[in-house]
Amino acid sequence: MIDDLDLGFDEPERGEKGRHRRGFRKRNGKSGGGRGKTFLALLMALVLLGAIGGGAFYGFDRIQNYFVTPDYDGAGAGEVTVEIKQGALLADMADALVAADVVKSQKAFIEAAEADSRSKNIQPGTYKLRKQMSGASAVTAMLDLKNKIVNGLTIPEGRTSFNIYKLLSEKTKIPVKDFQTAAKDPEALGVPDWWFTRGDGKKVVKSVEGFLYPDTYEIPPKATAESILKLMVDNFLAVTEEMKFADRVQKERGGISPYEALIVASLAQAEAGNKDDLGKVARVAYNRAYGEFPCNCLEMDVTVNYYLESIGKPTKSSKQMTAAELDDQKNPYNRKLRGLIPTPINNPGKEALAGAMAPPTGKWLYFVAIDKQGHSEFAETYEQHQRNEAKAREAGII
Repeated sequence: MIDDLDLGFDEPERGEKGRHRRGFRKRNGKSGGGRGKTFLALLMALVLLGAIGGGAFYGFDRIQNYFVTPDYDGAGAGEVTVEIKQGALLADMADALVAADVVKSQKAFIEAAEADSRSKNIQPGTYKLRKQMSGASAVTAMLDLKNKIVNGLTIPEGRTSFNIYKLLSEKTKIPVKDFQTAAKDPEALGVPDWWFTRGDGKKVVKSVEGFLYPDTYEIPPKATAESILKLMVDNFLAVTEEMKFADRVQKERGGISPYEALIVASLAQAEAGNKDDLGKVARVAYNRAYGEFPCNCLEMDVTVNYYLESIGKPTKSSKQMTAAELDDQKNPYNRKLRGLIPTPINNPGKEALAGAMAPPTGKWLYFVAIDKQGHSEFAETYEQHQRNEAKAREAGII
């Protein structure tokens, strides 16, 4: 009789060696509620098998992921914007895409990018993409400029921070005052505190000037003055790190700090009429501030113009400057100031930075432009300089 069969798990019996034996056991007598026990046992068995099966499936899925790249199928759906930051590596891009649910895994994007030689052309900026795209579809979409939200602005080399704020304000409609406020704390914008170190014993003036790297920037939607300036500072840090600017200056410039070299780069950017002369002008600045120049001063009118711009006055050519403006004792950027000025006077580009980092060897103390292309002649003595000035007058340059 089927009612006489108990399908429940019985208490274990001991074998000869004390081992447990589990199994079905036929009873001689009727049991109370045999059918109820049967149903309960079956239900428990199904639950147990389901749990084991689910665990096995989960374990298999995890193991499978080691061999199969988790990836979505197709071109995705919906719309999402993703920002790729300046200097982002493939892994950084992948992280941003995963966070926005554009791709299923970092591995899916990286493998697709590595398989497409064009992926090196993916640019920083903001992209309009879809959610749940395959890695290959995401790479293809980011290579299509139609999906790039273009809101670009080019910051030319050698612009002062004051001028840059105006350019940014015109482009973004963010008030100039917001940029000025954000710039008051350069370290909050990402400038490491070690940058503000001087080896010449002068008081350090912390300024964002010099750290707003000139480049073409994609302004992200809903950007703030602070986020834009941070973007520019990050770019400066990435470029100078790639150049090994700070390391080389400390090793090769004989005690001159990276910040002082940045000041010299800004002077070269302002004074050189041709990029070929950037390194030589940097050498002149070093020679005047730290070398054999009688006053150990820069005597460069560009420092006076920086001061005029900083106090809201129009800049002038050398001929237009009065004696009082040239030698204003209240001007901390006075051209007769011994040594280097307090801060950079603009934001130099990569070639000017390179010129200040590794200037050519020379004892030049003077230079003057001699042609319409801006090339200069350099001299070690004032007598040589006077002869060069005569050449410049003959060419109609001065």
